Amino acid sequence: MMRRDPAFAPDRHILITGGAGYIGSRLARRLTLEGALAITVLDNLRRGSIDALNGHATIRFVEGDVRDADTLDELMRGDGLSGSVDTVFHLGAESAVMAAAADPEYCFETNVTGTFRVLQAARSNGVRRVVFTSSREIYGDPVTLPVAESAPLSPKNVYGASKAAAEMCCRAFICEGPEIGIVRLSNVYGPGDKERVIPRFVDSAILGRPLVIFGGEQVLDFVWIETVLDSLVRVAFGPHQPEALNIGSGRGVTIVELCERIIRASNSSSKVLLADPRESEVVRFVADVSAANKAIGLLAPADPLFGLDEVIAAVREPVLAI
Repeated sequence: MMRRDPAFAPDRHILITGGAGYIGSRLARRLTLEGALAITVLDNLRRGSIDALNGHATIRFVEGDVRDADTLDELMRGDGLSGSVDTVFHLGAESAVMAAAADPEYCFETNVTGTFRVLQAARSNGVRRVVFTSSREIYGDPVTLPVAESAPLSPKNVYGASKAAAEMCCRAFICEGPEIGIVRLSNVYGPGDKERVIPRFVDSAILGRPLVIFGGEQVLDFVWIETVLDSLVRVAFGPHQPEALNIGSGRGVTIVELCERIIRASNSSSKVLLADPRESEVVRFVADVSAANKAIGLLAPADPLFGLDEVIAAVREPVLAI
């Protein structure tokens, strides 16, 4: 068994919405390995997969939607075996910028109405704490870098606007609901992920295909998946953090540098191709993580891309088998 995070409390009943997605499934497995006795995962499987949860007897999977108030109320009320839910990790969301732009109605119903429903059910059933995963997209294109939590919320796209609105829902429940912690995630990466920028580039590099970048001026903050999981656990089970926290590496990486690092690390012959920029995408973001460092001990690595070799190793075998 892995070393337990000192903030973790294993005797609590935990609900993870969106728990079959990349971050949620990794969180569920992490909590199981640390000794959690009761974990319920709720996911509509629009993007998630229950395969990531197989083999973990303490994880109960429920296919359902965060917009369904009755399902949320039933799950948080619990049953005679596990009791009512103590802690909710609310990750259930439309989490892709371009997918949100393609279907803004689903994005807002899920990210805003769904968050409101989660908070309502948590309040009604006496949940101790809700951890809401927000996004760096709420800041839009910032004027200066790095970006502190006090920077104005100025989302540039539908996804960012939905996350900003969901944060406002959280604020509305502060005085009369559960304790709420908000984490604003930078670009998360790690082994086993799909569809985001790093796994897409790694797929292309391994197959020798061009790495296509839109615009080429992007500066992004990449944060390792285990750092994100550490942060979620500490916000959930440590002292209550009433203010939102940036979770990132605190260091910027240009999109061109990212491509070059991936090509070198994978011994690829791929070329980098420039395409027209996409208006909805944020061009520059680096998180100021000093508040998270002070509050929960978030330590930024010297090299935010230190995990590229592990990601490439995880991708290489299934890609080459195609």
